Amino acid sequence: MRMPTGHVARRRSAFVVLGLTVLAVVVVAFLKAPEPVAPLVSSGLPTSYQSAEAELRQQALPDPGVAPAIVVYSREDGGALTQVDRTAVSARASALAPLGVGEQPLQPAYSPDGTVAVVAVPVDTTGDTAAEVAQLRTTAAADLPDGLRAQVTGGPAFGADLAAVFDGADITLLAATASVVAVLLLITYRSPWLWLVPLLVVGVTEQVTTKVVALVAPHFGIVVDPSSAGITSVLVFGAATDYALLLIARYRDRLRSDESRFEAMQEALRRTAEPILASAGTVILALLTLLLAQEENLRGLGFSAAIGVLLAMVSALVVLPAALVVFGRGLFWPFVPRVGDEPREGKFWGRVGEAVRRRPMAVGSGAVAVLVVLALGGVGLSVGLSQTEQFRVKPESVLGQETLASAFPAGESAPAAVMTDPASVDAVVAAATAVPGVVSARPGPASAEVAQVNVVLSASPGSEASYDQVRALRDAVGAVPGADAVVGGEVAQRLDQRDAALRDTTVVVPLVLLLVAVVLVLLLRSLLAPVLLVATVLGTYFAAVGASWFVFQHVLGYPALDTTVLLLSFLFLVALGVDYNIFLSTRAREEALLTNTRDGMLTALRATGGVITSAGILLAAVFAVLGVLPLIALAQIGTIVCVGVLLDTLLVRTVLVPALAFLLGERFWWPSRVDGRDAGASSLEHEPAPVP
Repeated sequence: MRMPTGHVARRRSAFVVLGLTVLAVVVVAFLKAPEPVAPLVSSGLPTSYQSAEAELRQQALPDPGVAPAIVVYSREDGGALTQVDRTAVSARASALAPLGVGEQPLQPAYSPDGTVAVVAVPVDTTGDTAAEVAQLRTTAAADLPDGLRAQVTGGPAFGADLAAVFDGADITLLAATASVVAVLLLITYRSPWLWLVPLLVVGVTEQVTTKVVALVAPHFGIVVDPSSAGITSVLVFGAATDYALLLIARYRDRLRSDESRFEAMQEALRRTAEPILASAGTVILALLTLLLAQEENLRGLGFSAAIGVLLAMVSALVVLPAALVVFGRGLFWPFVPRVGDEPREGKFWGRVGEAVRRRPMAVGSGAVAVLVVLALGGVGLSVGLSQTEQFRVKPESVLGQETLASAFPAGESAPAAVMTDPASVDAVVAAATAVPGVVSARPGPASAEVAQVNVVLSASPGSEASYDQVRALRDAVGAVPGADAVVGGEVAQRLDQRDAALRDTTVVVPLVLLLVAVVLVLLLRSLLAPVLLVATVLGTYFAAVGASWFVFQHVLGYPALDTTVLLLSFLFLVALGVDYNIFLSTRAREEALLTNTRDGMLTALRATGGVITSAGILLAAVFAVLGVLPLIALAQIGTIVCVGVLLDTLLVRTVLVPALAFLLGERFWWPSRVDGRDAGASSLEHEPAPVP
């Protein structure tokens, strides 16, 4: 039975499809997107976490949304500030006062050793914080004596520097991704024209995805931050190009058998629609599990990426076939496939398959040993980057924090904010002061409903020691009768985000594995094969994490993984790794119905090995592009996925899985019986397999 998608490959339908596609793209481009949904709290966490509850209570203060930007003055040589320096700092404090909320006079504070001066400027974080921080930096650094420097740090400055990471990042990321895809497609097809068609289709799909997400997300209350948008773009490029490679490989095979390019494309679609639909469906379902996450940025990523993969699937099964048949066979020039030509593809992987078939136990054991050795590189893995460890290249806010920490308590730039009942302020201050690691606890702004107590911790913000101090502080102030105290602030927020990431991992990971297993069971009509395939995906993930952690620790000097890296890396590797499982195993089952499992796997490896290799290398390169952004979390995700996809492509899917099939034979499909000698096999239309 022919798949309905084959209609797009008819002569008249192809032009209609392309015309409607152009019309749809134009309409989407001119639609006005509604205003993006503003997050309830800056962290995107639910109010069940104390930091989110504290931020909500701060909105009842006289000046809600006000946070201190810390201007740090020091000498470049690290020496003590001179009298001339101190005079200049006082002058700068007077110049900075009009820029702060309330325009109150500002007094510099000096470190005990006299090497650092600090001026705290209250900044309204509900407006254009980046512009305010930029103006502060300009004013703070004006007319300074030689050797004296000004560095602006604190919460508003960190936020501004983080936002600056994504200024123009979408263009940089898009250009780098498109360039990588173009080069790899050109190398794959060795044609001056063919690569342009899938690249154009994929590029348009990515742009449409960006606009559709902007149009739809606000109606569902979804917040999509810049990092989620960047990952979605990379994912769309990778997935759409993978599907294009699979379709074009089958189309080229059929052009060697069919005179009509339209019939060749219809047959190619009939053969590839099921694995592409199954693959995309699995990835979409896996991404939608992120809607169960507690962190708002993860929900936004799952929503936007699911839409992107859905559009990538539609473009591969509808738009790309129409575009290919319109241009005809000449698109493959100079290697134009003619009827009766012997395939050039598959010779290398055919030889690899023969070698694996001769010694499946030895080869399979060797592949497993490689995965185990690489996974051991993850011993001692640490999770949780501090605030100053988020950037590959340290911005001014990080450098200022380091200068501040060298002369003041490390938590001076990011005090904890204890929100309590106004009548309990004195009791909360006393309880907080008694906590080990608390440098000071002072009453802050208050209203009739709520009061704030600012608590300075001794540990560096975002460090494990600071998290221990926040936990102890929460226990202490939470025990004050009638205070109803909650602890917020930047350090508490990062602790809650880490706890939320752990909870999200325990929910999402089992659900993704279950979804992948169910899809494979339904697709392969087997129980044993899906278990083995899921096990290989897990092995790939642990090996990729271990190998990447070794590189992070011993080569790049990263102290830890960011809190969401393990979850997102798992999601992408499992969801995308199942693509290659589906491409190989569905073809192997198709061929096994005509011959037997061992011959079917060999034929499938010969036919799909080149496609899987090309798709894997391309996908790995696309995710590696995330490293162009100066944010360590994205670089870590890109590296782990890149390593994992290469392992999956070059070792697991093309060596280990065939070895398992060669060892088990027909038992690989248990409890189904897949054997070409069955009477039912003759009812299937046989497609000639490429001959090595």
